[in-house]
Amino acid sequence: MSNQITHVYLMPGMAANPSIFENIKLPEDRYCIHWLEWQIPQKNESLSCYAKRMCNFIEYDNSVLLGVSFGGMLVQEMAKFLNLKKLFVVSSVKSHHELPKRLKLLKYTKAYKVLPTQLVSNIDLLAKYAFGETIKKRVDLYKKYLSVTDKTYLDWSIEQIVCWNQDEPNPEAIYIHGDKDLVFPHSCQGECIVVKGGTHIMIINKFKWFNENLPKLIEC
Repeated sequence: MSNQITHVYLMPGMAANPSIFENIKLPEDRYCIHWLEWQIPQKNESLSCYAKRMCNFIEYDNSVLLGVSFGGMLVQEMAKFLNLKKLFVVSSVKSHHELPKRLKLLKYTKAYKVLPTQLVSNIDLLAKYAFGETIKKRVDLYKKYLSVTDKTYLDWSIEQIVCWNQDEPNPEAIYIHGDKDLVFPHSCQGECIVVKGGTHIMIINKFKWFNENLPKLIEC
């Protein structure tokens, strides 16, 4: 493949499969898109160690890495081990300071240790945590995109989210957030591209914005 081709790796959010990116299309003469998938974490694996392991799937140097929601937190950790052309963090948080109060409460009360066991059997709760919406509102959306329901993975994911310790934004990252995001409502401040009307699932329902703007952002 030509050296002029830029490889773009896309990481989905918690419990989501990479088909959330099915409508993301970039000019094929300049970009090659690769979908990343969640792997089952190892016992007591830290987010940093998991991120390093995920870097094994990045085959090309000077690539673009984009992550959504929890995937956005993960790619910020992965970037510490990679030489990237650009890092995009979508519908996520820049640091633990932007986590909503309900998630901070889970950390301090350690309630996250009992929450995940409910998630496997309560798909409505899983949809609410992953997409910020109830299953009743978007049944088809859940069935199509939320497929990673392994208990080990879900337990681990929620613990990593609520216990994430990044204190400052990554100065090299491009943060993109919707002003209607109910999952992470405090992330539009600071250095951030704000998408008007964008919800937590804007990578799905505002894909045209990404298709139009990502090439410009990659090359700027």
